Amino acid sequence: MKLLIIRHGDPDYEHDDLTEVGKREAQCLAARIAPMKVREYFVSPLGRAKATAAPTLEKAGRQATEYDWLRELSIPIARPDKNGELSRVPWDWLPQDWLRDTRLLSAERWMENEVMQGGRVGEAYAHVTWELDALLARFGYEREGLLYRVREPNEDTLVFFCHLGLGCALLSHLMNCSPMVLWQGTVMAPSSVSVVYTEERRPGYAAFRAASIGDVSHLYAAGLAPSFAARFCETYGNGDRAD
Repeated sequence: MKLLIIRHGDPDYEHDDLTEVGKREAQCLAARIAPMKVREYFVSPLGRAKATAAPTLEKAGRQATEYDWLRELSIPIARPDKNGELSRVPWDWLPQDWLRDTRLLSAERWMENEVMQGGRVGEAYAHVTWELDALLARFGYEREGLLYRVREPNEDTLVFFCHLGLGCALLSHLMNCSPMVLWQGTVMAPSSVSVVYTEERRPGYAAFRAASIGDVSHLYAAGLAPSFAARFCETYGNGDRAD
């Protein structure tokens, strides 16, 4: 089985839509995804994700199943570096603050962090990952511990149009690591595609392995540069600081 986890295009957050750049990105994405042999498409209920999916679905002559659990993880937390000021997402921390607590690097303990507990982030994470596992079980792969029991082996492709934070959460569950590692340690530019495959190296059990994270080759193929959303400045003084 292969899963494609796609972030929405360049966002117009105010109107929950895409910018003009994002709409061009969605068209480039459609040229890449629509020709694929896809068993099912799934989409977040938020407008920017649905607008990203629309060109692909139209080109492929397909429809997507909408799931509420694919919406972004917009869970306010009290940022310790800003005297408890609320952040709208649980990964909006500075590295020198969150890295003081090594529990956040642990797949088993990250949700014990007091800030995460205050926002009940672990509960939200458990909900979306449970929903993912329930979906995968429908396609023949049942979660059993840290692996998946293979009930119906297949090479189906499932495509998810969703969001940066939610996508990282799904990937971290499949890869058995803390979501904070992916939230803070990777960049998934708008319209990027992350691909994970099952590997069944012994009969009856499979693990997921990432083939790519945040791939934007469809943009480069069209002569477009990736949007800056999801990144911060490379050097402190060049205009896009996170403090």
